[in-house]
Amino acid sequence: MSMSTKLFKRTKILATVGPSVFAEEKLKEMVYAGVNGFRLNFSHGTYDERDNQIAIIRRYAAERGKCVAIVQDLQGPKIRLGDIKDNHYDVSAGDELILDYACKEHDGGNVLPVQYNLAEKVKVGEPVLLFDGKIEGITTEIVSKTAIKIKVENDGFVMSRKGINLPDTDMGGDIITEKDLADIEFGASRDFDFVAMSFIQSADDVDKLRQIMVSHGSTAQIISKIETKKAVESDETMEEIVKASDGIMVARGDLAYEAGAEIVPIVQRKLIALCRQYSKICIVATQMMGSMVDNPRPTRAEVSDVATAVLLGADAVMLSDETANGKYPIEAIKEMKKVILYTQDNSRILPIDKDTIGNYKNYDAISRAVVRLAEQIGADLIAVATKSGATAEAIAAQRPNMPMVSITSNKRVAGQLALTYANSAYVREYDDNYVIDTVQDLKNSGYLKLDDDKKELTVVVVSGLVDEEGGTNQIQIRKI
Repeated sequence: MSMSTKLFKRTKILATVGPSVFAEEKLKEMVYAGVNGFRLNFSHGTYDERDNQIAIIRRYAAERGKCVAIVQDLQGPKIRLGDIKDNHYDVSAGDELILDYACKEHDGGNVLPVQYNLAEKVKVGEPVLLFDGKIEGITTEIVSKTAIKIKVENDGFVMSRKGINLPDTDMGGDIITEKDLADIEFGASRDFDFVAMSFIQSADDVDKLRQIMVSHGSTAQIISKIETKKAVESDETMEEIVKASDGIMVARGDLAYEAGAEIVPIVQRKLIALCRQYSKICIVATQMMGSMVDNPRPTRAEVSDVATAVLLGADAVMLSDETANGKYPIEAIKEMKKVILYTQDNSRILPIDKDTIGNYKNYDAISRAVVRLAEQIGADLIAVATKSGATAEAIAAQRPNMPMVSITSNKRVAGQLALTYANSAYVREYDDNYVIDTVQDLKNSGYLKLDDDKKELTVVVVSGLVDEEGGTNQIQIRKI
């Protein structure tokens, strides 16, 4: 398939795998429609299903000639109700409910089973939100070692296994569950590029997860999902979490329940800026095209939401229920891609207030020089030789207005760059001319297509000491 460099989307698409796309043909369509990464939600499904999905995704990505990322999304302490009798229980303002971890079967009364011992964490006076925020309650009593009592503040109903949010409760670092530990061990032996951790509250949570992953030999990068009030309580806390992580997901659904919907746009803007500053991946998630679960077209508000994330410089935008459970998963991908392409081609990415800060000082200086040079000469492409991915990430943090081709001999690095802004990563064994050879091959294959008014591609080539991290020290202008 021929593609002008103008048709490379610089903001990437991360899509969730669920029942709507379990079929092999659907996963293939997703790869071909433009998905750059697949999120496997470990709140659901079996290990055998995951192994099958990984194999299918990798096979069709190779057939397509592209690298895609696979993200293992750990459930974390997602607290849920247990099974409710007849799957429905009506509540009214003023009702008192007892949420009991020891309750194994609901008898139709006001004692409801929960899948987490709230009595160990929740304090009197703290809010408890049931059914993902639809029912609001206040804790009035710690009834026992396993049960709390709440007073309901509005009319409604609850159903089996619906989520519980605790916006003011300090989980005390207890966010990695027994299920997560088993899933981390499973993931360490599989081909995951990223592990996403739910309900991160501090940089210490990230450090603990990294230690566990290292103990299992995992080389996956960590994406911290920002969805708790504690994680966004100050700019300093957000900055420390960003610095400790390899990437951030702005998980706007639970964040709105936990901290208030009104804070979400500002938190999103701050987190994208911090990730750009520290050369970390930033993913904007939840209900980006939520109406497409049931409708073949997005709303104007959803289009604006995706475009805003692009303008702010997000590395990736995510589809959740739209692809996992929606009626129009492939259409949602295509519509999101259209918005990304139109936005990037008709507006500049908004600047951030602070300079980027990388792991090596020369990365920052070189990355600024590369992007400025490429833009001044009207380059079609930036081609980067990278061993660890750090050079490509540093250049991407400058948000160039043209695509990048990153060449590495490491398959894992290529997979992790699949979600990095503007990057298309390729795996090639090192030789003295492997960057130019890769670009030439892409042009010869028709993947890189010259615009009608051009006879050759202008490429800014970035390279250096291949066997040494931090060894990038050469910039060339080449015609292909």
